[in-house]
Amino acid sequence: MTVIDIKANLDAVQERIATACARANRNPDEVTLVAVSKKKPIEAIVAANLCGMRHFGENRVEEAMEKIPVVNEQVDEKPVWHMIGHIQSRKAKLVEPLFDVVHSIDTLKIAEKLSQLASESQRTLPVLLEVNISGEAAKYGFEASDWKNKPAIKANFWDTVAKLQQLPYLDIRGLMTMAPFYDDMERTRPIFADLAELREHLQSGFHVALPDLSMGMTNDFPIAIEEGATILRIGRAIFGERA
Repeated sequence: MTVIDIKANLDAVQERIATACARANRNPDEVTLVAVSKKKPIEAIVAANLCGMRHFGENRVEEAMEKIPVVNEQVDEKPVWHMIGHIQSRKAKLVEPLFDVVHSIDTLKIAEKLSQLASESQRTLPVLLEVNISGEAAKYGFEASDWKNKPAIKANFWDTVAKLQQLPYLDIRGLMTMAPFYDDMERTRPIFADLAELREHLQSGFHVALPDLSMGMTNDFPIAIEEGATILRIGRAIFGERA
C-alpha cells in the first residue's frame, strides 16, 4: 500500500473513533490507536509512521526482531512497540528488550520472567493482563468467563492478581481481551462490558488504578469504545487484508 492509501485508511479509522466517542460522550484523546503491523512489510510501517502513527503492535517475536530495529532506524521518532501476541516462556527474554508495552501476560510464570528481565534492564515494564472473558477454548488468557456467577473462577483469578501485584518490575496497567469474530459486531458488547466491569471490581478490590482496557479490533472497535476501551488494536482497517 502507498502512503496515500494508508493515510486515507487512517483518516477513516480516526473518523469512526471520533464518532463512537461522541456516542459514548468520551474524548477521543482517551483512546490510543495501535496499528497492528504483523505480517506487514517495513515499508508499510514506516509509511504509517509518516502519516502520524506512533503505536504499533506485533504478535510474533521472531518477526518483531527483524522489523523493529530497522523501523526504529528509519523513522524520526521511535514508535511505541506493543507486544500483543502469546509469549512462549522460552522467548520471554527476547520480548523484554524489544517492546515498550506487553498486552499478553496470560500466566504468572510469564509475568515472573518478565519482571526478572525488567529488573536486569533496570526498568519497570508496563503490562496488561490478558483475560479470556468469552470462554472460548482457543483463546489465551487468564480464565475469567462468567466470573460473576462462578465463585471459584473469581477466587482463582483474584489470587493470581494478588501475586502479580507483588512483582516489583511490572506496572500492571489494566486488562486485555479478544472477542470472538461476529458478523454483527453488536454481539461483542456483552464481552467488552464484562471486561470493563471486571476491571472496576479489581480496582476496588485491590485499591489500585487500572487505567487501560485493550479491546476492540477492526471488526468491532466502535462497540469496544462505547464500552470503555482505551487501547484499540487495529490492523486490516489500516494496512488492508493480510496476504
